[in-house]
Amino acid sequence: MKTYRLKKSLHTFRHILKLYRRKRKSLSESQRAEIAKTLNELQDQLLEKNREKASQAAKKGEGLATLHLKKSPFERVRDFIIGLALALLVAVLIRTMWFELYEIPTGSMRPTLAEGDRLVVSKTNFGINIPLKRGHFYFDPSLVLRNGTFVFTGAGMDIHDVDTLYFYLFPGKKQFVKRLIGKPGDILYFYGGKIYGIDASGNDITEDLNPPFLSRIDHVPYIYLNGKKELPSKASSGIYTPITLRQMNLPVAQLSLTPNHKVVGEMLSPFKGTVGDYYDLWGFEDYGVARLLTGEEVQKFTDTPLSQLEKAPLYMEIIHHPTIKFPKIERGPGGQLIPSVGTTSSVIPLSEDLLKTLASNLYTARFIVKDGKASRYGSKHSAASPELSGVPNGTYEFYYGKGYQVHFGGIITELPKDHPLYQFTPKRMQLLYNLGIEWINYYAPYAKDQYLLPSRYVYYRDGDLYAMGAPLIKKGDPTLTKFIQQEYLRQEVAPNYRPHIPFDDPGPPLTPEGKINQTLLQEKGITIPAEHYMALGDNYAMSADSRDFGFVPEANIRGAPNFIFWPPGGRLGPVLQANYSFVNSPRSVVWALAFIGFGTYYLIYRKRNKLPQKIQ
Repeated sequence: MKTYRLKKSLHTFRHILKLYRRKRKSLSESQRAEIAKTLNELQDQLLEKNREKASQAAKKGEGLATLHLKKSPFERVRDFIIGLALALLVAVLIRTMWFELYEIPTGSMRPTLAEGDRLVVSKTNFGINIPLKRGHFYFDPSLVLRNGTFVFTGAGMDIHDVDTLYFYLFPGKKQFVKRLIGKPGDILYFYGGKIYGIDASGNDITEDLNPPFLSRIDHVPYIYLNGKKELPSKASSGIYTPITLRQMNLPVAQLSLTPNHKVVGEMLSPFKGTVGDYYDLWGFEDYGVARLLTGEEVQKFTDTPLSQLEKAPLYMEIIHHPTIKFPKIERGPGGQLIPSVGTTSSVIPLSEDLLKTLASNLYTARFIVKDGKASRYGSKHSAASPELSGVPNGTYEFYYGKGYQVHFGGIITELPKDHPLYQFTPKRMQLLYNLGIEWINYYAPYAKDQYLLPSRYVYYRDGDLYAMGAPLIKKGDPTLTKFIQQEYLRQEVAPNYRPHIPFDDPGPPLTPEGKINQTLLQEKGITIPAEHYMALGDNYAMSADSRDFGFVPEANIRGAPNFIFWPPGGRLGPVLQANYSFVNSPRSVVWALAFIGFGTYYLIYRKRNKLPQKIQ
């Protein structure tokens, strides 16, 4: 028979001693004497480090344990439940109050955090959390930094599909990672992909909101031109009205039907009286939703005569200046008639050089190609999946104009320049631009005033027209100059009942002296309420964030990502964010409690297991 190693004999001694102490009182005197004698003998041999004799005593002890110390079915179930409960308790305490390992499920924070990235999330950056519920034992708002990333729970918030299971057993709410932009009392305004702002004391915080290390991250003030629509349960005269429009999940405007069946709109308090029209909200007028059209589609889907445009491979239609003063009625996804904000459509020709500029800044959602069809990562192929012929099966993504293939575990490699995905044609560029975020044909051009528009946005910054976060047409370029001239000509000839609002650069919210225009911000900016924070995704085209669910309550904040530990690559290491202090009061308290807890456990364990043990 094989001789046990001393380590295994020691383990056997501790196991039998534990069982003996539990059942000692239920044993007869002779049984206690026999087991105690064997354990003492085993202990003596362990102290003398006699492997052979220790092995013999350990095996004898195992026989006695099987005969006299065997657990009953009830005891096995009881010990399993107690052990599981203790393990879950420790896990819950660690995950909610100390740290947690987190996997990124979506691309809302790309390029900072990509799908499948694994993070270490600290739960002590801002306070000491209450386990399993919103709120904190202690919270220090001064530790919260603008442009830091943070984790918050969706509990109690208006977030779609927020329910989840923890440890596959316990119902809970999903947690989200976003970039923290606005703090309580801040007034913010969007322009040129940047955010301008003042804090609760009136200090200019624009520099804090736009740090150099985030120069390639830009922000857009809305997801949809209409925002969220609150519809009545029944239609009136075939039209669902009145409806409330929400932006940042705040009720900002209402569209209703007059007795003579005319749709009218009004801004809601506190915007009524200070904001002239819907597009005056916190910088909307600088932004537009854009899609690429062929010449034939320009004729079918826009009011711009093709004869007024220079001949080009493709044209960019920009839908902008959403207005409640000139609303319209459109058909929703279910075919129902719904009042909607009116919009202005403008078209600009894109030469082959401009299309190449667009391609050099292309980004897409992560997508899967299978048998010549593409679908967004995490979605299934369907009849509405666009064709992407000639591209090998695999998972891909574009960022900053470069294509990447995504391998097992989220590891990415840059595509070679001769890869079929880099095939440059107007048709391929139109597909990648229009469908590169949603990857479903419902977003392809098929109608005028189309309900579903691609998540592609354009804006002006200092006279340059930006698309996908980079300059597309520079100020002074003849194409842009002619476009703006035609915009004002169209304004002059447009009818009063449907005016054409030129898509021109409104300029940043600054005074002539170059200082922040506090009056403009106070009238048209967005104010962050007390004990709430604005959360935005770095990838605005794919992020459901405060623009959708509103501001994050202070009680929902749980911590912040500190470190990306997988996959290998350029993002491995500290998360790109404001520099949170490593030493703070909540972290010191939690680490001290953890040290005391584990230290106490170690001392008790050592006391109960260090040789020699007194065996009665």
